[in-house]
Formats: sequence, C-alpha cells, structure tokens
Amino acid sequence: MAGQEKKSEIVDGFTIKYHADGTSRWSKGKVVDGQPEGYWEWYRKDGTLKRSGHFASGEPVGEWITYDTSGNPYKTTNRCPAA
Repeated sequence: MAGQEKKSEIVDGFTIKYHADGTSRWSKGKVVDGQPEGYWEWYRKDGTLKRSGHFASGEPVGEWITYDTSGNPYKTTNRCPAA
C-alpha cells in the first residue's frame, strides 16, 4: 500500500523499521528530535546488509557504502552536508 507506515520499534536506543511483511528488518539507526542521526544500516528482505551511512541533523554525510548480495562493498559515495 502506498503511504503505509513501516512497522518499527526502539531497541536499546536504536529505531528499527521492518519491511512491509513486518518480519524482516529494513533499517536500523538512531533518531534524535524526529530526524535520523549517526550511523544507519538498511537491509534486504533476506537480511543481508544493503547500505550503510551516517546522518548529521537528518542530512546524509560522509561515506555511504552500498553492498552486493553477498555483503561485500561494491559502491562508495561521499555525501557532503547541505550548504
């Protein structure tokens, strides 16, 4: 469904969101004042790591890594904070 909110929970200060099926983890990271902050990870439905990177005040910053289906890094992007 379009616009459907992902199931989420907070565990040890980390916000964990789940894929639409509600069983497999979609993302994990900290939220401060309603915005992503610090290191975050995203996962495929099979549980393998898909992408990781950092946020500062809700903006992507620094090195972001995309992983192949075996969990090996295959693309790195450097994100500059918004001016």
